[in-house]
Amino acid sequence: MFKGLFTALITPFKGGKIDYSALEKIISKQIESGVDGVVPMGTTGESPTVSFDEHKDIIERVVKLADKRVKVIAGTGANSTEEAIYLSKAAEDAGADGILSVNPYYNKPTQEGLIKHFEHIAGSISIPVVLYNIPGRTGINFLPESVKELLQRVDNIAAMKEASGDLNQMMRLIELCGDNLTVLSGDDNLLLPLLSIGGEGVISVLGNILPEEIKKVITNFNEGKIDKARNIFYKLLPLCRAMFIETNPIPIKAVMEMAGFCTSEMRLPLVPLGDDKREKIKKIFKEFGVEL
Repeated sequence: MFKGLFTALITPFKGGKIDYSALEKIISKQIESGVDGVVPMGTTGESPTVSFDEHKDIIERVVKLADKRVKVIAGTGANSTEEAIYLSKAAEDAGADGILSVNPYYNKPTQEGLIKHFEHIAGSISIPVVLYNIPGRTGINFLPESVKELLQRVDNIAAMKEASGDLNQMMRLIELCGDNLTVLSGDDNLLLPLLSIGGEGVISVLGNILPEEIKKVITNFNEGKIDKARNIFYKLLPLCRAMFIETNPIPIKAVMEMAGFCTSEMRLPLVPLGDDKREKIKKIFKEFGVEL
C-alpha cells in the first residue's frame, strides 16, 4: 500500500505563522516530481512546536493540495496515547490516506506499553497506520518481536518507518513481519541497503529538495538496474549526510530557503543553520551539480 518515495515535508514558517503559500509551492514540486506520497507533521515538519489547531489545519491543507494525486500519510504521533488518538481521528476526518505514529518519547514505555499504545491508536481509526521507530529521538526501541505481536492484535498496521540505524534489526523485522508489513527507510543514507534486504521505499528528508533523484534510486533498483541505482545513491550520499550536519530539520530548511521555496525560520528551541554550515552545504550541493 505504501511503497516508494514519501517525502517528510518541512513546515514553512514566516513571521511566526505557517506560510501556506510556500507550502503550496512545495507540494506542487513534490507532485510534479513523481513522488508516491507526502508526510506532513512528522519530525521534519516540526510537529512538537505547532498547536493542535495548526496541526490539524496543516494536514487538511496538504490533503486538499494533494487532491488524491499522491498519498498523504499524516504525522499524528504523541507521547500521550489519547493525544495520538485525537490527532489520528482528525487526520482520518481530513481525508488522509494513513497516519504516521512515532514511538512515545520521553516517558519510555515497556514493549507491552508500546504494543498497547499502537493497538489503541490503530483501533480508533479505520485508515492504515505507519509505525515510526526512531530510538535516537524517542529513547525507546520498538523491537521486531513486539511488532509481530502488535500485528496479531490489529489489522490496519500497514508499514514501519524504520530509523533505528540497525540493519540487523531491520532484517529481523522483515524476517518476522515482511509478509504483513512494508518496511520503509527512515534514513536517506540507508535507502539502498534497506532495499537490498527487502525494504520497499523511504520517508525522505532530502526528498524535499531532490525528490526526482531519490525516486530514481528506487525505480532503478526495482527494475533490476542495480548498478545504476547504486551509482545514483552514492552520488546522493554526501547530500544525505549534509542534511544531518545539525539536528533535522535545520539543514533541510536552510536548503529550501536557498532554493527559494520558503524561509529557514524555525520555532524555538530549534534555531536556523549558521552561516559557516550553510556554506558547507552549498559546497556539497555544488559538487553534486546543484547551485543554491
